[in-house]
Amino acid sequence: MPEEELAARVADVLGVDAEEFRARAEADAEVITDAIHDGVFDNPQAIVGFEYEFYAIKNDDCALRRVPRRLLELIGFEKELGLHNAEMTTSPQPLNAHGLAAQESEIKARLQTALDVTQSERMRLVSDALWTLPPEGEDAATYLTDSVERTMTDANGDERSIRVATNMSDSARYHAMANTDQAESAGMRIEAPNVSLQADTVMPESLITSIQPHYQVAHASDLPRYFNYALRAAGPLLALGVNSPFFPADLYDDATADEILADAWMEHRISIFETALNDPAAAEGKVRFPRDLGSVEEAVIRIVDDDTIVPMPVEPGRRFDDQFPHFRRKHGTYWRWVRPVFGGPTRSAANARIEFRPIPSQPTVRDSIAFLAAFAGVLESLTRLEHPVVELDWQIARENFYAAMRDGLAADLTWITNDGKETTDSLELYEDLLAHAEDGLVNRGLTEEQAAKYLYPLRRRVRQRVTPARWKHEQVSEALEDGASLEDAIATMQRGYVRRQEETLLEGSFADWIGD
Repeated sequence: MPEEELAARVADVLGVDAEEFRARAEADAEVITDAIHDGVFDNPQAIVGFEYEFYAIKNDDCALRRVPRRLLELIGFEKELGLHNAEMTTSPQPLNAHGLAAQESEIKARLQTALDVTQSERMRLVSDALWTLPPEGEDAATYLTDSVERTMTDANGDERSIRVATNMSDSARYHAMANTDQAESAGMRIEAPNVSLQADTVMPESLITSIQPHYQVAHASDLPRYFNYALRAAGPLLALGVNSPFFPADLYDDATADEILADAWMEHRISIFETALNDPAAAEGKVRFPRDLGSVEEAVIRIVDDDTIVPMPVEPGRRFDDQFPHFRRKHGTYWRWVRPVFGGPTRSAANARIEFRPIPSQPTVRDSIAFLAAFAGVLESLTRLEHPVVELDWQIARENFYAAMRDGLAADLTWITNDGKETTDSLELYEDLLAHAEDGLVNRGLTEEQAAKYLYPLRRRVRQRVTPARWKHEQVSEALEDGASLEDAIATMQRGYVRRQEETLLEGSFADWIGD
């Protein structure tokens, strides 16, 4: 889309009255609350869904590639923040053996098609948490910060300067964040050990990609109970999934390779999302680890009361959830690592679900499905058995989350086991957590063998004490010991990651990478 046309669309967005938008969102909340009380959001059983983000690279040297918009449409993927991003959303399925198998089959079928089509364009979609090799002939800092200004005339005849990020998708909402009167509410920066980058837009967030399991509760009124258990499981599951210890080499400040290696966090994706979108002066940013929920009504109110950075225009529609369109728009910038969702295209498909956002994109499809199965199984079992970990203090659950971000499986995490014993022993924690994940899956009709197969990739990580992030860290460390520069060491690691993924993405798992 031409920059002038995009700037005009951004100007239209900025013309939306914020107070009126909020008032309409509050009215929508009443519609949702009434529907919850009427049982509209209830389902006969738990249902699972999945979002899967990728980035594109050149086939020959793994440099980042911009994905042509026509190509996204051809492969049935959705655009995400950056021009290099692509996202797949699966069809919701019942949580049972057939439903999980359908999730995995749908991902593989659509991804195989996408890989075949992109191959003809000499590019490849990569399942990874953070890209490290910028486009050919460009540096990462420029790619993430490049923007232009265009002067537009609004409906009142007043001229206004609109800033547009050069490498961002043509979504007016994304670009409007840098132009609204509340633009300072978004950090538009990266702050991490030995990395500091300031931008004029939220484009730095496009460094990262994730997987997002969804769990639809059977009864909407029970959502807080599942939500609070999800918060306790967030840290341990994140520790298993960490996959982004390194940035593109040109983003590092003046630090030695040894310092960068020693200071690396295992999941920089967490800090990137928070610093790119949070006001550095705010006590609590919009992107954060959320507090416990006391009621389903509180979940609705939190979304309505959340700061609105961009009050988006709303078009009429015929979906069921078009009955509360302003609430839906507001939810799009309700950024929490675990967040409630209320929606559905039809009244019969209306649902209340939990969207689990901490896990980065994984090396293989099987690893990704393992997290979907673990998350769903854990919620099924912990709530049904009234597991005592729900009594773990919220502050400790939060500390677990950020400790996992920093140190992965090496983090000191606190857990309460099924017998009520508080422990910091990692093996005890994961023995309890994954046993309950398996129990939850078996309770939904899977055989013990099927459940164990889904969870095997995660059990292997615990046993070997190796995560994708640790694997990357070791690859870079070995290259540095062999005399490589930091830039070459990161590039060697990244190309090795892509090469191993080509061999295992659809039919293998990360367990195949780490041997016996």
